Amino acid sequence: MGILKRENKKFEYKPRYYKGEGNPYELKHKFDEFRTTVGKRTSMKQKFKNALNEFKSSEYGGFNKTIVIITIILTLIFLYLIDFDLSIFLQ
Repeated sequence: MGILKRENKKFEYKPRYYKGEGNPYELKHKFDEFRTTVGKRTSMKQKFKNALNEFKSSEYGGFNKTIVIITIILTLIFLYLIDFDLSIFLQ
């Protein structure tokens, strides 16, 4: 009955109807082939340069000025709420 001797079941599943290329179980992000910052082992400075170049060369043409302005305004409101002394930036 297998009380003393017990073996784990092994499953060798092969998909019946899969006729594609490569491994069907490989986990890969769908945009990795279009990105330049994925897959290379470089320094942190080079990663930032690559990300900035990729961002500039995107079809949207860089950053959205509205989002930057909203971020600056919200940051200043937050600094005001926590009573941060902004005079340290002025001479």
